[in-house]
Amino acid sequence: MATTLGPVADEEEMPTLGCGCCAPLSSLTRPVMVSELRQRGDVDNVFWFPPLLGPLLFDNEQSDCRDICANERTFLSYLRLSIYMAIVSVAIVLSFHLRKTASDIELRMAIPLGAIFWVLSVSCLGVGIANYTKTVNKFSRRAAIVQSGWKTQVVMAAIALCIVGSCVTLLVINKLNEGADE
Repeated sequence: MATTLGPVADEEEMPTLGCGCCAPLSSLTRPVMVSELRQRGDVDNVFWFPPLLGPLLFDNEQSDCRDICANERTFLSYLRLSIYMAIVSVAIVLSFHLRKTASDIELRMAIPLGAIFWVLSVSCLGVGIANYTKTVNKFSRRAAIVQSGWKTQVVMAAIALCIVGSCVTLLVINKLNEGADE
């Protein structure tokens, strides 16, 4: 006795009822049209508009594509600098010595110097995320200006100062070690 089955409905195409907590995963990555949000007046903070994992789609007017891509590249540069500084932080803490064996002063400096680089790494990542989200929200309101604020300048100056200061410190320690060997 053969049974025939009717057409099988795709779960993703079926409407969802209720709060959407059991909605398919593809609904979390649904694209968000920023122009539709702007028409409805929902453009205060478009970066956090649901679905959170969905890409934001902007209308290409004037030089928007170039500016949005530049903003993404800038964020990736902040991310890369943050990762490099985190790697340097871990390397300093794990094995900070200039010769075959670490001197007493090098052992005492390893953890504080590594902690400083770690804090700067996290702050660099925070500044990158803040600048990226602020610029995306301004793009959604058609009011974006490509510039950074004083907070970004302070963090970048602190990073540059710590890198230069660490290099000078390493040179001084190396000179002190050479003087102690003689």
